[in-house]
Amino acid sequence: MWQASAKGRSPAEVREGENVTTVIWERAARTPDRQIIAYRDGETWQQVTWSTLAERVERLAAGLIAEGVGVGDRVALMSSTRVEWTYLDLAILAAGGVTVPIYETSSTDQCAWILEDSGACLLLAETADQAKRLDQARPEGTDAPLFVIEDGGLDALAERGGIDEREQVADRAAAASLDDPFSIIYTSGTTGRPKGCVLTHRNLLFTARQTELVLKELLQADESSTLMFLPLAHVLARLIQYVCLESDTVMGYAGSIETLADDLKSFKPVWVLSVPRVFEKIFNGAQRKAEGPKRKVFDFAVANAQEWSAAVDAGRDPGLLTKAKHQVAKRLVYAKLREALGGRIEFCVSGGAPLAPYLAHFFHAAGIDIYEGYGLTETTAPATVNSPRARRIGTVGTPLPGMEVAIADDGEIMIRGDSVFTKYWNNEEAGKEILLEDGWCASGDLGEIADGFLRVTGRKKEMIVTAGGKNVAPAVLEERIKANRLVSQVLVVGEGRPFVGALITLEPDEVEAFAREHDLGDRSMEELAQSDEVRAELDRAVQQANDAVSQAESVRQFAVLPRDLTVDDGELTPSLKVRRHVVLEHFPDQVEQLYERS
Repeated sequence: MWQASAKGRSPAEVREGENVTTVIWERAARTPDRQIIAYRDGETWQQVTWSTLAERVERLAAGLIAEGVGVGDRVALMSSTRVEWTYLDLAILAAGGVTVPIYETSSTDQCAWILEDSGACLLLAETADQAKRLDQARPEGTDAPLFVIEDGGLDALAERGGIDEREQVADRAAAASLDDPFSIIYTSGTTGRPKGCVLTHRNLLFTARQTELVLKELLQADESSTLMFLPLAHVLARLIQYVCLESDTVMGYAGSIETLADDLKSFKPVWVLSVPRVFEKIFNGAQRKAEGPKRKVFDFAVANAQEWSAAVDAGRDPGLLTKAKHQVAKRLVYAKLREALGGRIEFCVSGGAPLAPYLAHFFHAAGIDIYEGYGLTETTAPATVNSPRARRIGTVGTPLPGMEVAIADDGEIMIRGDSVFTKYWNNEEAGKEILLEDGWCASGDLGEIADGFLRVTGRKKEMIVTAGGKNVAPAVLEERIKANRLVSQVLVVGEGRPFVGALITLEPDEVEAFAREHDLGDRSMEELAQSDEVRAELDRAVQQANDAVSQAESVRQFAVLPRDLTVDDGELTPSLKVRRHVVLEHFPDQVEQLYERS
């Protein structure tokens, strides 16, 4: 049945009688004055201790009980990542409820589906605009209370609860079992309506503790801290929130993506969770600033990073010359990169999409190890992860302790362990398609296992079959084309066509910098996109991608789309995955032109 399989080591224990909120009450009693959270208030960072966190969670939970939230009731939470998100998430659980996160970018229609399907009995929003969307999205005839964070909603909610409700919080928080639902997370849905993935307290605690176990040396470093900025509505950021609580790691909350650069410099985290898109932007930004003579120095550092890191990652001695070059690059380039990230950063955790190996090598050479992992909403985020003890760049690591990963005969990645979800909410049939016999979960992804390390090669449903019958995995080509600084998004096409093509969108900042470097004058973005110089650079990116595949799988033609793909237009999910069918619906003429030109 399996082509290959791998199994993690013995897992960290999760005991009956525990649940997700247990750590709050235990830490508040044992180390009440120890800091666990920091958030930006103007120019200063405010500290929150364990005792303060526990007190705020208890008061908010009492307010939820007073508003009628019962055990097992669903509460919808729509907000960007901020300290109040964590307060409310924990309060919902302490009240015996189930958190239903909603991305802040979700449309009214998307909100309407989630509210109707989940049956949320109370709504929480960050802003007046979000509150308006939730209000318009309420199922007809329902009157769920709605509280708005920025309109004093948390204070109002906390004031609802009295002594009786606060006493109930202790009982409900203690009564929640490991097999009770802790959250219903609606998958971002690259196809069809989002499905409500039911995750239990066991799923979350198990995954958080195994993640903590494999990253133990890093998380337990002196004064370990991280800066949260990815959406907490996403399962990976949410899991990391609980890894921090379990490991007693200080969490700082960035003001916004716009203030992230300043927040990194002032908070100075030891590590961060991010997605490949952020690493791409950091790399491209550093490259863009290296104009004139500095560009040669930057290119030198990039070349050395690949050479030095590849040797170290493989356990080889890089050699005297490479090590000497590395010291020069460290002083001239890598040190500035580290300073831009706060100066104390030692490692990053990456997930959500494949990380290009050149980025991993570059950051590794700069002294910032990126530990890439792999998982699904249905596996409570990571099922595998690279770690200090077992890392191989270009893979997504080995199974977490207590987890098993196997490759089915058709190449699909199969996952088994206590992180695997229990069911889809109100959708038993969909659950049967992914939850197989003997506890295995069918991921929908394709992969390979070598020496215990998993490598993801594509999506099963995204395989393209050309008119000539050739099976093509788009992910390999898309990842390599996206490595070019000018490229924002790529969609490989060719289903039923005579050859493979690609639709490409551009990064405006990078194109403008490229135009300055090549003296292309004052041209519009549309003119630059069609210029010989930009086309030649894109052609180079395509040819480099083609080097990784056979001739029959290679991209023969590409087209530059008139704009980037967006979440608002439905072309990207909130977690920035491309919705292939929507893009093809929006740009049919560009696809046809690829084949007309041939």
